[in-house]
Amino acid sequence: MHLFKRVALSALFVTIKQTTVVHNFNSGPSVLPREVFEQASRAILDFNGTGLSILEIGHRTPLFQEVLDEALATARELMKLDEEHEIIFLHGGASTQFFQVPMNLLNEDETAAYLDCGTWGTKAIKEAKLFGNVDMVASSKDRNYTYIPKGFSIPKGVKYFHYTTNNTIEGTQMHAIPETDVPLVADMSSDILSRVMDFNRFALIYAGAQKNIGAAGVNMVVVKKDILGKVNRKLPTMMDYRQHIEAGSVLNTPPVFAIYVCMLTLRWLKQQGGLAAIEKINDEKAALLYHTLDSLPIFRPTVATEDRSKMNVVFVMEDKELEKEFLAICKEAGMVGIQGHRTAGGFRASLYNALPMESVRVLTRLMKEFATQKA
Repeated sequence: MHLFKRVALSALFVTIKQTTVVHNFNSGPSVLPREVFEQASRAILDFNGTGLSILEIGHRTPLFQEVLDEALATARELMKLDEEHEIIFLHGGASTQFFQVPMNLLNEDETAAYLDCGTWGTKAIKEAKLFGNVDMVASSKDRNYTYIPKGFSIPKGVKYFHYTTNNTIEGTQMHAIPETDVPLVADMSSDILSRVMDFNRFALIYAGAQKNIGAAGVNMVVVKKDILGKVNRKLPTMMDYRQHIEAGSVLNTPPVFAIYVCMLTLRWLKQQGGLAAIEKINDEKAALLYHTLDSLPIFRPTVATEDRSKMNVVFVMEDKELEKEFLAICKEAGMVGIQGHRTAGGFRASLYNALPMESVRVLTRLMKEFATQKA
């Protein structure tokens, strides 16, 4: 390795060791495993002993192909996908998929069914209307998206049914896959790979990586191949899922570093024991925080109990001045990302896969101490 790289690497790890412990409750980009940060930082200066940075290797070289192959194979293994499904990594995040999905799946004279349970579902509906008809089968807007609608029916004649599995801003989550013969399309950006589920039930899944599976800048799409190629419109090459599948996610220059971080994160998740193991940990983190909230009248969870998200815990305080005071105390304790979304207010604690249980313990202890002081 070049001398300047060795010196820089040494300085980097001194900095890492001296970094103050931060409890990162950010909703995204969000917490990643410490070992992923360390491996990625080494690769920035020297990727696998090549003397090259991961930031400068060619995307069509065997070096990157190994990274891509491992990322795809590990994701497939974790999700237990059958051969009818393909995984591709695309630029950007979920918002592009709001229009790329209907562009690929919905003709102008056809109808898709959508569930409106929050900000991202609303935006997806808006984009879908540009390409075909939308049947909004249910909405929870009447109670400010604090619950998941029940008992709605999905029309049999629609091309697909789209829903958001976890609503990051509002703090609700779908805890079961809808029973229907209609092809299912799901935005799983904020709870992808956080729990065991039958991913083969879905015709298409998309997820921005920056919450549970990697760094911002890349989007993972899982698609059942037999739903493609059925629209009449001509598709721009870069918007056609089939082109990306055929090119193996390198139709053009992919976000190399973001995919590399995904690969490291997926490798870490597999080493933890896979989805069953991480689901158990996620359940414990959510149970501890919700139990604490329910036991302290000073705080109030805003979501219907049965629809509470295990990824994004949203709550408020009746006294807005106390909210400011509690936020200041959280900041002093090294907590970041606790403040609620600008449209929702209050608080939001995101409990993604890589968030340590200790961070939740620190938060709940702080909440109890604060409630005792204000009693």
